[in-house]
Amino acid sequence: MKSPITSAIVLLAGTAVLASPLMSSPAAASSGTAARDQACTAPSGPYQWQLEKKLKLAEDGVQSTEDCIAIRDLQRTLGIKPADGRADLKTYRTLLVHEVRKNPNAQGKCPVRSYRVTCVDLNRQILWVQKSKRVIFAPVPIRSGKDGYETRTGWHKIYLKHERHFSTLYNNAPMPYSQFFDGGQAFHGTKNDLFKSGSHGCVNMYESDAKRLFELLDIGDRVYVWGTKPGTGDRAMPSNGVLPDDVLIAQGFGADGIAEDPSVASDPLPNELEAGLG
Repeated sequence: MKSPITSAIVLLAGTAVLASPLMSSPAAASSGTAARDQACTAPSGPYQWQLEKKLKLAEDGVQSTEDCIAIRDLQRTLGIKPADGRADLKTYRTLLVHEVRKNPNAQGKCPVRSYRVTCVDLNRQILWVQKSKRVIFAPVPIRSGKDGYETRTGWHKIYLKHERHFSTLYNNAPMPYSQFFDGGQAFHGTKNDLFKSGSHGCVNMYESDAKRLFELLDIGDRVYVWGTKPGTGDRAMPSNGVLPDDVLIAQGFGADGIAEDPSVASDPLPNELEAGLG
């Protein structure tokens, strides 16, 4: 029978997560083993039951030393800081997002085509790119339009790209790596919390993710948007009263500052303002 620690690693083995620092070298692995032997004293957390279930631990909702060590090991594997073994929202939401990365189109909501399609799932607030059935840009968290400014659904096409763009509507707000796909709505990076409120229709993402997407896509590439951002439109509570994982991902991933982009906002240069790139 697998130990909780082994189960945590196996759970992530097939996902498209960044390589854990603990698993990158024999020395790191040795260091990780030593670290796991240290005392783990974190109390029970608000997501104790959920993480016990995910890690195949005894489901009693009460933190044990075994639980604490397994959760702490999972946090280190996911790159979560602090890795203290507490079953908090940050750990659970990050795990949910990484689980989605295994097969983002399992529900078949994004059309499969022979060409590149950027898939924007407003329900789960994630974006990925696929070509045929192959994912060529792994899912990343996004922030779409808030109530009254919803990101428009359906088929779109990239028609304009600006690496350093500034909004003419919102006080020259920086919109790095902008790629416009429908009537002023664009993919672009942001330094703000991805899940606090919402955008004015654009699809926001970490600036590093926006840069990678900018480098991948070309003018004319197709975009498909579907679903409803949690908190907008008419999305009823399920009859069993339990929110599904996709809603939990969207509502919780940005809490506690974990979706804050560490990049520094840069003001437009004088020549960019003169050129009217806004």
